[in-house]
Amino acid sequence: MTKYVFVTGGVVSSLGKGIAAASLGAILESRGLHVTLMKLDPYINVDPGTMSPFQHGEVFVTEDGAETDLDLGHYERFISAKMRKSNNFTAGQIYESVLRKERRGDYLGKTVQVIPHITNEIQDFIVRGASAAWDGEADVAIVEIGGTVGDIESLPFLEAVRQMSLRLGRNQAAFVHLTLVPYIATAGELKTKPTQHSVQKLREIGITPHALLCRADRPIPDDERSKISMFSNVPLDAVISVWDAGSIYEIPGMLHEQGLDSLICDALALSPPPADLTVWEELVEALNNPEREIQIAMVGKYVDLTESYKSLAEALVHAGIHARTRVNVSYIDSEDIEAQGTDLLSGFDAILVPGGFGKRGTEGKISAIQYARENQVPYLGICLGMQLAVVEFARHVAGLEGAGSTEFEPNTVHPVVALISEWQDGEGQIQIRDEDSALGGTMRKGAQRCPVVSGTLAHRIYGNEVNERHRHRFEMNNVYAPRLEEAGLVISARTPTENLPEIVELPEHPWYMGVQFHPEFTSTPRDGHPLFSSFVEAATAYHLKKGQSS
Repeated sequence: MTKYVFVTGGVVSSLGKGIAAASLGAILESRGLHVTLMKLDPYINVDPGTMSPFQHGEVFVTEDGAETDLDLGHYERFISAKMRKSNNFTAGQIYESVLRKERRGDYLGKTVQVIPHITNEIQDFIVRGASAAWDGEADVAIVEIGGTVGDIESLPFLEAVRQMSLRLGRNQAAFVHLTLVPYIATAGELKTKPTQHSVQKLREIGITPHALLCRADRPIPDDERSKISMFSNVPLDAVISVWDAGSIYEIPGMLHEQGLDSLICDALALSPPPADLTVWEELVEALNNPEREIQIAMVGKYVDLTESYKSLAEALVHAGIHARTRVNVSYIDSEDIEAQGTDLLSGFDAILVPGGFGKRGTEGKISAIQYARENQVPYLGICLGMQLAVVEFARHVAGLEGAGSTEFEPNTVHPVVALISEWQDGEGQIQIRDEDSALGGTMRKGAQRCPVVSGTLAHRIYGNEVNERHRHRFEMNNVYAPRLEEAGLVISARTPTENLPEIVELPEHPWYMGVQFHPEFTSTPRDGHPLFSSFVEAATAYHLKKGQSS
């Protein structure tokens, strides 16, 4: 029977509940337990798929095609289990499910209320997520509840898990609460009052935390921990100091050293073997002791909010860890390139154009791609970055003046990127897309296997097959493929059923590749990712070559 750990947050958002939950999962997994994680989001959106990155940050895509909260990316980076649709649900999904049942008459004419109908539905979703994690059930399901205690939106979720812990019985559920202990510079003190109030609010709901994770910019001294313990009615050894670390991959070790995993195992009456965090210690050692350093320019449109590219940034870090290389990423607004030119890109060892939606900044990205191609700078284009690489090549090499994407210019004279109206999804169903289709339901999403052409850069990286996750609506237009291939573009992978281009490259370039999928979603610090490792290797070679020539 699955046991549960519910992770809540207080005082302010963005304290790192997802990292804390994932780190706890990593420690428990290192003790031989089968662990899964879930994220409960209290917003009314059905999923974050149509939300602006400025509102929500990155949209993470699971193997089965769900658009989810970015915390699920942290979960997959910290534990071995793959996340699925059932690992993330929102208030919108809960209410939608309840209303469908009400319309069908499932409630037999009863008045449908938050309690018990909404809270029961939340509990059912949690149990379903835990049971879908493994062939049987997970030993421990760590459930992160979005928002902060005191928010109106999160109250049904908190009530649901309170009821669930009571229903499950003793030693079947534990609560971990993450709060803020701010340092007030003018007073020269860490202030514990926000944490006291947050725990008080949680206890008013009927939840008493088994452990407090106290976020601060520095380690919290024992005097302050004792004060928090006394006023929060939480044992001193359960008041865990979580200070700002140099890397998120230091957090499992930080929590383990203070005994969080032992506290949780005791609360759940579990007696697993001791934790073995050797892999995390080795990762941190490699991260903190690089042998070389490179500079990568990431040219995007959401650079003011780097959380929009969280998985991508982490994938570069992972590649750097395994190459003993510090990868410094500079986020460059593509509109600045439009205004100031490509001189902004001089001095970088590689250029990366990530995914995105909408016309704004696309010409700046195209200029960056042209700069990388003409100056032999290693280039990686992901999703939109691949599509714009095709546009740039069509315009400046293949002689297709005015080439573009129908996403930005519906009447472009040469639509080398277009909306493909019909395709077959991973379940063998034919999906139809057109300009009037709902944005959230017309993307090619989730993992898809594709054969790779031998003798290509893609084949050297992936071998005979690539299996990566997608999230996009537009595709390279096959009508123009012969003209582009004649000009020197190589299509090194295509989907087996629809024959859609998946990877493009330029064999005359030292390292140039565009991929329609999102490889960053499958990178982990433990294993890295072959595509990013190859990209970092190419950037390192370019860096060394620059040093020799100067």
